[in-house]
Formats: sequence, C-alpha cells, structure tokens
Amino acid sequence: MNLDKKRWIILLAGCFINLCLGSIYAWSVFSAAMADYFNATMGSNITPGDLAIVYTIANSVGPITMISGGWFNDKFGPKKVILVGGIMWGLGMFLSGFATSVGYLIATYGIIGGLGLGMAYGSVISTCVKFFPDKRGLIGGITTAVYGASSVILPPIVTAIVSRTDASFAFKLVGIIFIVLIAVSCMFLEQCPEDYVPSGYVVSTTGSGAKIENKNWKEMLKTPVFYVMLLLLTCGAFSGMMIISQASSVAQNMIGMTAVQASLAVSLLALFNAFGRILAGYISDKLGRINTLMIACMLGCIGGFILYNCGTGAAGLFYVGLAIVGMSFGSFMGVYPGFTADQFGPKNNSVNYGIMFVGFALAGYFGPQIMRGVYASTGAYQNAFIIALSFSVAGIIFTFLYRFLAKRK
Repeated sequence: MNLDKKRWIILLAGCFINLCLGSIYAWSVFSAAMADYFNATMGSNITPGDLAIVYTIANSVGPITMISGGWFNDKFGPKKVILVGGIMWGLGMFLSGFATSVGYLIATYGIIGGLGLGMAYGSVISTCVKFFPDKRGLIGGITTAVYGASSVILPPIVTAIVSRTDASFAFKLVGIIFIVLIAVSCMFLEQCPEDYVPSGYVVSTTGSGAKIENKNWKEMLKTPVFYVMLLLLTCGAFSGMMIISQASSVAQNMIGMTAVQASLAVSLLALFNAFGRILAGYISDKLGRINTLMIACMLGCIGGFILYNCGTGAAGLFYVGLAIVGMSFGSFMGVYPGFTADQFGPKNNSVNYGIMFVGFALAGYFGPQIMRGVYASTGAYQNAFIIALSFSVAGIIFTFLYRFLAKRK
C-alpha cells in the first residue's frame, strides 16, 4: 500500500490513541468516585477538591515529555515513543486502582500517567500532521478534536462502570483497555519520510503550503516570530482555559442553574470546543492560519462580552456565550500544530510544537487562577470575563504583529 492511502490508516490509528489519551478530561468522574471509595473503605474524609492536585500535576508534567518525547519521535519515529507513552498512561490508570492515599494517586495518575500522556499526545499529532502537508490545518483539527471529544464520550462510560463496581475497579479496567487499544493502534504507525509529498499536491511558493526551511528548536527560539506565536497562543487559549476550569460552578453560581443544567453547559462547551478544532483547521487550509486565528480572537471577544452580560436566569444567553468561547478556544488548539509546522518546518515539529505548547500551559495556569481570584475578591465572575476579553483583544494585536514580522521576512 502506498503512503497516499496508508496515511489515512495512520490518521485513524492516531485518533484511537488520542481518544484514549483524552480520558484525562474524565478526571472529574474518577475523582468523585475515588473520594467516595476512600471514605467508604478507609474511613477517610476526602472530597473531590482534595484530589484536584492529582489532575493539576498530570497536566503540569505533560509538557516535559511532550518536548523530550518529541525529540525521540523526530529522530526514531513514532511507534516506540507513542507505545511507551501510551503504556505509561494506561499503567498509571491501572495502578491508580490500587491507591490508598492521595499521595499514591499523585505518583501513579499524576506523574506516571501525566508523563506518558505528554509523550504520546504530542507525537501523535506531529506524526499525523507530517503525513498531510496538503491538509495540515484539517488534520491538526481532527486529531486534537478527538482528544477533546473524550470529555463528552468517556464520562458516561466511566460513570456506568463505577455504578456497577467501584472507582478502584474502573481505574484498573480502563487502564488495561487503554494499554491494549494503544498497543494495537501503534502497530499501524510509521515515520513519515522527510519531504514526503502526496501525489498531485504541488508545493506552493507562498502561503501555508509553501516549502520552508526546517528549523530545530534552537533556531526556532532565535526567531522573533516564535515569541509572537507563543504569546498569541496564550491569549487565544486564555478564555477557554479560564472558563473550562469552572464552567459548572459559573453556571450554578452566576446563572442559577441546577447541577443537571450545569452539566449540560459543560457538555455544550466541550462539543463546540471539539467542533471548532475541526472547522478552524479546515478553514485555515483555505484562508490561511493567521486569518483564521484572528477570527478566533474576535469570537473570543464576542463570547467574553456575552458572558459578561449574563445574569441570573439568562440560561440561553449563557449557552450562546459558552458555545462561542468553545469555538474560539478549539480553533487555536486545532490550528496551532499546522501553524507551527508551516512556520518552522515539519521535520522537527514534534519538539517545536512541544515548546510552543508552553503558551497553552501558561493560559492553563493563569486563566483558572485569575477566575478563582476574581470570584474570591468580588463574589462574582463578571470581571474575569472582561479580563478574558482583554486577552482576546491582545491576541488580535499579536496577529497584526505576526503579519508585520512575516512580511519583513
């Protein structure tokens, strides 16, 4: 089978792997069940909030192996790197089923699982994008959307398992299933040949399809455009990371929704997040990456403004604001893998995108912190949405700065 056909099988395998990796978004289901398990079996007095540190650590250590694993991926190919990362992720979940303390969960889920997740996730996306130089935006959107879609698909499955057994068994079962699925999927992966070009695809001399010089991470860090792109990613992801972290609490405390209605709001945000990744990735192949990202920043402004004007009982308006913010956030997640490859070349994109992902990590840290700080000091969320809107405005400014630097180059 030639590569033009085989690349679609590789993409499908990558999507299965990312679906497993995206189960980190089901943590809220696991944490609530695990807190109940600790309290029932060991007489503890633990709340899901006490277990939040486990999720925080799992997300925080990921970029470490996303960068280091990216180096191995670019040098030796994706099979072994993603297999090791995937096994670590599944093993971390399996071992969490034996947890007797929060510290044990930090070691298994947070550190072993988190390091494996970062290693596999970045390599999956980079590998798939390399095989589609003609559709980098769309493929980046699809692979990141499947990862995000786990937040919709997996929670009800995990909930069903927990309801019939307990959190301990759910961790073990899901961990084993993920190890098997990832191992089988890795059999279909392979390294993309350097300078691979699909049949019938003509490399243009301008635009996102232009052939460019491959830069390694050291060369990338020497370019001013890298820092503009990193800050643009931080600004673009800020609103989404801020609101995703506390969407349920905002829905209940600001709008007066019930827990069931709030869960619907969270699902709506997740759906538009996933949809935005695919749509923006596709559009960016047509309109250009930076034009698409500017539109995404504008959507962030609109979404922030709508949420700022929401109040008690304004459920419909709140849903609209969440959907728009989800679209904006998803756009950045879907476009940036291809955007980074366009700018610095596909050869070293695993490492380069891993470093660029620091911009996302910054948004993931400061967004929720600012949301919590604003609510703690004012007893309301509105000012946080104004701050988020300001970041989106800053993002628009960075798109113009990027154009200036690209034109000068």
